[in-house]
Amino acid sequence: MRLFAVGFAVTATLLLLVEPAAADPDRKVPYYASIAAGRARTRTGPARTYPASWLYQRADLPVKVVAIHKEWRKIADPDGTEGWMQANLMSATRTAIVRGGVPIDLRARPSESAKLLWRAAPGVVGRLSQCANGWCLMDVKGQAGFVRVDALWGVDADETLP
Repeated sequence: MRLFAVGFAVTATLLLLVEPAAADPDRKVPYYASIAAGRARTRTGPARTYPASWLYQRADLPVKVVAIHKEWRKIADPDGTEGWMQANLMSATRTAIVRGGVPIDLRARPSESAKLLWRAAPGVVGRLSQCANGWCLMDVKGQAGFVRVDALWGVDADETLP
């Protein structure tokens, strides 16, 4: 029993040390984050006593954090729906969703003339990196390529990511 208690204490301490940046209460809003959990609820207010308003069942879905209250984040999803979500259900991992009514091209380089590698349909979610000059490297389950940011929701047109 003592070994279990020690293991639990170590695990709890490690979880506190690796708290996702999405939970940072000093971060300036608005900013983008993503849903970390496979099932995450939003509520009408920043506490569990408020009624649940929506159940998200899509990990990595990008969200925009528009307000912070203690361990709660008011988020807006790609459709504009807003609600309060606990910060521990969110991640600082940057993702984006393909918007519009047509598939987008994922290219070998950040250029319209670069080789076409893949296409992603509207609604597809991918992880972002290397955003600059209106292009981002987007990875959709191991298939990566550069996409124009104007075809995505989850990143600003003038944003730079390392």
